[in-house]
Amino acid sequence: MINSQDVKNGICIRMDGRLYFVIEFLHVKPGKGNTIMRVKFKDVVDGRVIERRFNIGEKLEDVRVERRPYQYLYQEGEDYIFMNNETYEQVPIAHDLIEGVAFLKEGMTVDVVSDASSDTILFAELPTKVELMVQYTEPGLKGDTATNTLKPATLETGAEVRVPLFINEGEIIRIDTRDGSYCERVKA
Repeated sequence: MINSQDVKNGICIRMDGRLYFVIEFLHVKPGKGNTIMRVKFKDVVDGRVIERRFNIGEKLEDVRVERRPYQYLYQEGEDYIFMNNETYEQVPIAHDLIEGVAFLKEGMTVDVVSDASSDTILFAELPTKVELMVQYTEPGLKGDTATNTLKPATLETGAEVRVPLFINEGEIIRIDTRDGSYCERVKA
C-alpha cells in the first residue's frame, strides 16, 4: 500500500480490479479545506486515460512492475515471439500488448513490462525512436527541400508513414514510434 501523497510518475496502481500507470500528478491546496491529489492514470490494458482525486493520506494499492530487455525474434500467427536477453527464455506476446508494433523489426530490443508478483506481461514498449529503411516511395526531385510537404513512404516493416519530398528509396530514416511521425534522415 502507498499513501496518495507519495504517488509519482511511472508508479503502477491497482484500482477497481485494473492496473494503471501514473502519468501526471498534482498537489492541489484549495482556499479552504484539505489538500487533495489530482492524478492522471493510463490503463495498462486499453490505454485509456482517466483522472481521479484523492485526499491526502488515502491508501492506494501499488503494484511492483519490472522492465526487462527482450529481443524480438519472429511473428507466429497473432503473437510475437520475444527472447529474454538474460535467461534466453522465449515468450509469446499478443499483438495488442505491443506499443508501436508497426515499427517492430526482427532483432530489435524492446522493454517488456511485467507484474513482478504474478510474472504476467503487461505490455511491450519499443524505443521512442527507431531507424528504418524506406522500401518504397515516389522519387524525390531536385529542389524539393524548400517546402515542408509530405508524401507517403512504405518502410521495411510494412508500415506506411509520411516523409518529406526529398526522401528516396533505400534511405534510412528515424521514426517516432509513439505517433509514427518522421524525425530525420540518418546520415550513412
